[in-house]
Amino acid sequence: MTKIAPFRGLRPRNDLVDKIIAPPYDVINSDEARDLAEGNEHSFLHVSKPEIDLDAGVDSYGSSVYAKGKESLDQFVEQGFFSRDEKPCFYINRLTVNGQSQTGIYAGSSIEEYETELIKKHELTRAAKEKDRTTHTKILDAQTGPVFLAYHQKDEIDSIVNKVLETEPTYDVTTYDGVRNELWVVEETDALVKAFEAVPCTYIADGHHRAASYSKIGASKRDADSNTAGTEEYNSFLSVIFPGNQLNILAYNRFVKDLNGMSIDEFIAKAGETFDIQEGGDPVPEKKHQFRMYLDGKWWSLTPKSGTFDENDPVKSLDVSVLQENLLAPVLGIEDPRRDNRIDFIGGIRGTEELEKRVGEIEGSAIAFSLYPVSIEDLFAIADAGEIMPPKSTWFEPKLKDGFVLKLMD
Repeated sequence: MTKIAPFRGLRPRNDLVDKIIAPPYDVINSDEARDLAEGNEHSFLHVSKPEIDLDAGVDSYGSSVYAKGKESLDQFVEQGFFSRDEKPCFYINRLTVNGQSQTGIYAGSSIEEYETELIKKHELTRAAKEKDRTTHTKILDAQTGPVFLAYHQKDEIDSIVNKVLETEPTYDVTTYDGVRNELWVVEETDALVKAFEAVPCTYIADGHHRAASYSKIGASKRDADSNTAGTEEYNSFLSVIFPGNQLNILAYNRFVKDLNGMSIDEFIAKAGETFDIQEGGDPVPEKKHQFRMYLDGKWWSLTPKSGTFDENDPVKSLDVSVLQENLLAPVLGIEDPRRDNRIDFIGGIRGTEELEKRVGEIEGSAIAFSLYPVSIEDLFAIADAGEIMPPKSTWFEPKLKDGFVLKLMD
């Protein structure tokens, strides 16, 4: 069963919500955050990227940065930019872009279920990023960005949610990225709690570092409280839970700065040992196990040869794995894509034009690869098997915004 808990959300004032909500902290850098927040004292980036209010060049992980974030959040509350709901609620969030919608539920997800792996993972965390979110959350005593969870769709939950969607939303804001963000406050919570008991597990789609950090802090508070009842705010973490059939996953493309010392002809010959290569083709692959490559000012089609990967292995049959094991590592020398500075990862939202642009910016023989997106079924299968996806496998779009609903730890 899946345990979800309503909570007393800390939310923006209605007339300020369009000024407050901001991109997730981890999809923009400090300079982009400064530009977005310039002239806007209400932007949530003052809380989530507090280095923008300190001297340029400050250590983003320094103690002064976290203290500034705490100061900004306290000021937002004191000045009435945010207020906390009087009773525990759920919050339904519908995001619509290009005529497609996905609807999730802001809820407290169980730290106990995270520990017992009923909340399933598919990605490893990095120590530095996890430490950053842990420190930020501890200093603010608040969970400021939601963990993006998915579940196998249930008709009963859809029915409850759809009835709420028939009413007027509390917020209705179209943001900088063209996404319409609607939010409903749900005070009658029993039906959703009961309906989720029929959901066997949930899956982290995005936000592994936030989930790990929130759970670590919550567990520490729980273990220090000899009188814990299990219903305290620290026993759950901020999440938005979506039915998997509504989610849109884009490709996570690859860019490599050079051909590992080879000429173009040498590279084509070497890559041709494991791929059938043809000049031409649309820049966007049409199906799984079909790749596109941008090299020498033109697009090429790549198809892996039979026997070069295990079709029955849920991880090794992913296109990101096929490319890594048959071309990036053995041919281009990218053994560890997490740490090799010769490779970069380009979210599918930027399109293949970004790949052409990046290759064109480097003199010599830079190269880019356009991939077919991982499916939500692939993600579920890998998490169910207890396996880990390669780094930078999935790009979910649209992104959840920071600053809509916060969850305090007390």
